Amino acid sequence: MCGITGAVWQDPREAISPEVLTRMTKAVAHRGPDDAQSWSCTDHRDAYGNQLGVALGFRRLSIIDLEGARQPMANEDGTLRLVFNGEIYNYRSLRRRLEGTGHQFATEGDGESILHLYEDQGTDCFAELNGMFAIGLWDGRRNRLVLARDRIGQKPLYYAVHNGRLVFGSELKCLAEVEGVCSEIDPGAIDEFLTYQYVPHPGTIWKGVHKLAPGHFAVFQDGQVSVQRYWAFDPSIEIPIGKREACERLEELMTDSVRLRLQSDVPLGTFLSGGIDSSLITAIAQDLNPDPIRTFSIGFPISDFDETAFAAQVAEHLGTKHRRFEVMPSGVEVIDELVWHYDEPFGDSSAVPTWYLSKMTSSEVTVALSGDGGDELFAGYERYRALWLSQYLQKLFPIHRFPGVGRLQRLRDSDRRRSLVRRGKRFLEALGQPVARRYLNWLQIFPEDLRASLYTDDFVASLPGVDPFEFLGANWQRSQGRDCVTRASTTDVLTYLPCDLCTKVDIASMAHGLEVRQPMLDHRLVEFAATLPVSLKFRGNRGKLILQDAFGSKLPKGIFTRPKMGFGIPIAAWFRNELKPLVHDTLLAPDARIANYFRSDVVAELCRAHETSQQNHGYRLWNLLILEKWLRRWTS
Repeated sequence: MCGITGAVWQDPREAISPEVLTRMTKAVAHRGPDDAQSWSCTDHRDAYGNQLGVALGFRRLSIIDLEGARQPMANEDGTLRLVFNGEIYNYRSLRRRLEGTGHQFATEGDGESILHLYEDQGTDCFAELNGMFAIGLWDGRRNRLVLARDRIGQKPLYYAVHNGRLVFGSELKCLAEVEGVCSEIDPGAIDEFLTYQYVPHPGTIWKGVHKLAPGHFAVFQDGQVSVQRYWAFDPSIEIPIGKREACERLEELMTDSVRLRLQSDVPLGTFLSGGIDSSLITAIAQDLNPDPIRTFSIGFPISDFDETAFAAQVAEHLGTKHRRFEVMPSGVEVIDELVWHYDEPFGDSSAVPTWYLSKMTSSEVTVALSGDGGDELFAGYERYRALWLSQYLQKLFPIHRFPGVGRLQRLRDSDRRRSLVRRGKRFLEALGQPVARRYLNWLQIFPEDLRASLYTDDFVASLPGVDPFEFLGANWQRSQGRDCVTRASTTDVLTYLPCDLCTKVDIASMAHGLEVRQPMLDHRLVEFAATLPVSLKFRGNRGKLILQDAFGSKLPKGIFTRPKMGFGIPIAAWFRNELKPLVHDTLLAPDARIANYFRSDVVAELCRAHETSQQNHGYRLWNLLILEKWLRRWTS
């Protein structure tokens, strides 16, 4: 696991100096504390005879072939140079095949397989890689730079093109070291952030700076960049299959996915929350290991947010070497660190416990397996049940028009995590909308009417004519013809999973030199789960049915039937207590940066309504606080 960066330019005036390359590389030193290397060259010329400059920087976290496999890495004749962040899990089988065709390997690492595969297949090679990766590859034969990102988006990759020069990096802070790149905020990105709590790909918070979308590669040649999709994943297709055959295939895929991700030359463990997904990954890993697997959970001294008792139950059942950490998560202490590491506004508050878990786990192991993806693949979220129920009710009668609905909307919210009042309000607010819009209503942080009241007239005038819904809507259309639960879950695979969950885990873990591997995000599993009939995954009030059918004997029975807790923090209570002064001193300060975009009286009303428990605006205040802190840290 590593940090990568680099640039290609035509005009010598746009050259990246050794000093700037060093700063770009140091910006992601936390991603690779074990080694630092760079390479540059100005010996190439483009099709028009212009001299080309190339610079690549690399920071390494050693996982496989600890002494070798240094990057930037070259092929046999030195015409290719590679910087690569991630893991290629099928590299051994690829290596055997490539050696059989005459390729010579100089290292035992996984990255070298990419070089030789590219020599044979060009950009078609990415479809053969099973792994998580962000790749920068200089092709000296064709005088082009190739960038690629894994299918699910587990590893980040940013780039910008200006004046015939492309710069790229694992994190935006690499690009920020280049003068003029991260210079102007995109107003539309702020609108998207308040909708989703993240800025969706391919955009970023900065104008002219892009995220390479998951499952895509980009080619920069002759001063121009072209982006293409290489993952032909079609979620509109359902394949009929019986329960027994489906369970057998799922067990085979899950076992192989975990087996591949246990390859490591450094200490390895698993995150174990006590939920279904992490428990299953741990159970399979323990089956594949002769010695007890190390497992890690994090607890909080607030019972409504602590599920470590279930983790301990699973650990005892499986015989793992379990470690429970306990912290009192403090937004005051960690928020500035989060704002620096996440680069652009990122409002998922579960980044806080993920941060602490990664920090604690990294003190004992360098690699951890996690259960991310199980809810999206196998219909585990409560919102899928709400969507199914809303569709069912809409067929019977328009319940959102009943007189009693208005009285429920006026009830005071509760701070409790599973508040029936809050859940009921969100459910009823969306009932009268088309199904895709209804789903967005349950996802979005600031609904459209609240954003409209919040924005100043000048900010509204600066917004592009693009509805943030289009990001979700376009991905919703990719599963056309499927049932509503399948459409919601596959949309999450294409949006929420890469933009929120993968970003959260990657940044929090790499900030502490920890590599997190996510077996359920093996693309074979993702494709298989998407083709399953919904009846095998979801029925009535329950999801993840096939996981219990296939693996029920591996875990204590209660793990499959207990209510889902998730991975959260008590932010609603925080903003009425210990974070209340911070909110007032930051959001309501005379020099608040968000006042350039938002009406101060509306922000003050959000604070007042939350503090008096009239409404629960905890997640909204958290996102505003993150944005304000980000503006203070990253803008002048």
